[in-house]
Amino acid sequence: MGVINYRDSRPIYEQIAEHYRQLILSGVMEADEQMPSVRNLAMELSTNPNTIQKAYAELIRDGYIYTVKGLGNFVSGNSGLLEQKKEEMRARLEELRNEGLKLGLDMDLIWREISETKRGSETISRDWTGKDRS
Repeated sequence: MGVINYRDSRPIYEQIAEHYRQLILSGVMEADEQMPSVRNLAMELSTNPNTIQKAYAELIRDGYIYTVKGLGNFVSGNSGLLEQKKEEMRARLEELRNEGLKLGLDMDLIWREISETKRGSETISRDWTGKDRS
């Protein structure tokens, strides 16, 4: 499981929490599915159980998982998590749009190129002010 990237500047517990957020939001882990035990995941990732516990605490705080005393941690059935994440992304995109407009960038060109680019396989032929890169 390639969860931990030692070159990433984020703490390990944040990387683990982010990994499980993605699994939950993408539907890979379903509502009420049991999370790996703290001990088993710590052994699998070769990390301290306290690190896993801290990641789980963050997931609980954010509403991604819940605890059943004596049974472990389970994925929340809160369908609002995906909507909340989408709203956060919309807000971030709006901030980027406003920043780009302040800098005089051609935002229509940027959005068009982003939507047309296939995961970075195409090169962008204009700079984002709308001028050709010659």
